Amino acid sequence: MTATIEAPPPGSASAPGADTTPYSQRQITTIMSGLMLGVLLAVLDQTIISTALTRISQDFHRPDLYSWVVTSYLLTSTASTPLYGKLGDLYGRKTIFQIAIAIFLLGSALAGLSQSMLQLIIFRGVQGVGAGGLISLALAIIGDVISPRERGRYQGYFGAVFGAASILGPLIGGFLVDQASWRWVFYINIPLGVITLIVIHRVLTIDYVRRRARLDIFGALLLVSGVSLFLIAVQDAGQQARITETIWILAIVGLALIVGFLGWERRVAEPILPLRLFRNAVFRVTSTLSLVTGAIMFGAIIFLPQYLQLVRGISPTLSGLRLLPLLAGMLITSIGSGRLVTKLGRYKIFIVVGTGVMTAGMALFALIRVDTNGWVLSAMLFVAGFGLGLFIQNTVLATQNGVAIGDLGTATSAVTFLRTLGGAVGASSLGAIIIAYQRSHLADNIKHYGPREGPRQTFTHGMDRAYLWTILIGLVAFALSFFLREVRLRTTAATSARTATAESPG
Repeated sequence: MTATIEAPPPGSASAPGADTTPYSQRQITTIMSGLMLGVLLAVLDQTIISTALTRISQDFHRPDLYSWVVTSYLLTSTASTPLYGKLGDLYGRKTIFQIAIAIFLLGSALAGLSQSMLQLIIFRGVQGVGAGGLISLALAIIGDVISPRERGRYQGYFGAVFGAASILGPLIGGFLVDQASWRWVFYINIPLGVITLIVIHRVLTIDYVRRRARLDIFGALLLVSGVSLFLIAVQDAGQQARITETIWILAIVGLALIVGFLGWERRVAEPILPLRLFRNAVFRVTSTLSLVTGAIMFGAIIFLPQYLQLVRGISPTLSGLRLLPLLAGMLITSIGSGRLVTKLGRYKIFIVVGTGVMTAGMALFALIRVDTNGWVLSAMLFVAGFGLGLFIQNTVLATQNGVAIGDLGTATSAVTFLRTLGGAVGASSLGAIIIAYQRSHLADNIKHYGPREGPRQTFTHGMDRAYLWTILIGLVAFALSFFLREVRLRTTAATSARTATAESPG
């Protein structure tokens, strides 16, 4: 099943024969600000809800469904990401980005107005559909506006925004819940989203030639269904004592649909995820790195606030503040490495060092104890953030520079999708390790340590065990980074037709 639409030809970013129309520095700054707001909205809503879940479940009297408030957003944002990449390549990234913002704002408004837990879950899913395009399209639009050689420092800023939103989300959410209402966790998106829409509409101009192309609707259905069922199975497996027959069925059917999607993509004329991208040596490495490191990154962020609140007895607001060393490390290396990439024209070294330092940070996390000194914990967080900031945005840069310009949006969405998918699977899997440890050791630890100390020791040791697995994953990423082929950074942006024809990698 396909639908015919007008779209630019592959490998073309603008009208044939069009002159390069460089943006002024003021225009670039304004565009980047709008794109950063879009990324901020999408990432913030992945974590801001965490401190509001207890109040929401109390108001609606459905604590049994609270996890689905997070899961529905994660499912739809993950599954829709590759679709936005292809739509942006075919129909123009500016238009599709604006549509994604509008969908996100609609979901935010409806979520804030929810009168039941079921409504909230559905509207969070709508939010996720919009969010799937905010990050991937924002990163792709950078490729339209900024040359790869200059792109490093700008993507460093985006990496900093990504890290800040992930870590500050629980802090902002806790403040809004304490000072106003959990509904403001969603309402806060509306003014920021409107500003983003206005900026993008007024300043951003990306020209392209329209042509007849087929949008792969059947492939989209296969992908969305397969990823959704698989993630539901992983989510349920992470919350239950054993893997039930239902979980097995969901996982097998989901994987079968994903395999079917890959088979379909080999035959369709306009695939959502062109499998030929995996013949590109750079894309093979960066896509795998994104999948592997996504599991580590989201796992590191999601469990530490729980440790601080459940074990150390810190409030949600203060637990967000305690994560600031992680943010500081990410800010320093995201911005610093971005500027160095622009100056030196090299990016591989930052990815290699970043994965190595990140793995060292995970090894330090595995040493966390119930009574770990606060300054020591801050140092651990700083090391992990330092590593994460070195490679996250540089992986995207390597991808964009290593593929044909006509595939820029699709490739960017693919690595973003794989990173989010890795995060979803990793967070659920690592959570399952903690839950399994708690079920098997809680009773003995209560006998040994007492009714108060026992649960604290159990959660901490379970978390340490989960972080041991992240060390193995990190070592895989570190080894894989050495196989990344460094391609000379292009010096022109994708808005020129000459760039598309003359500088696309072979």
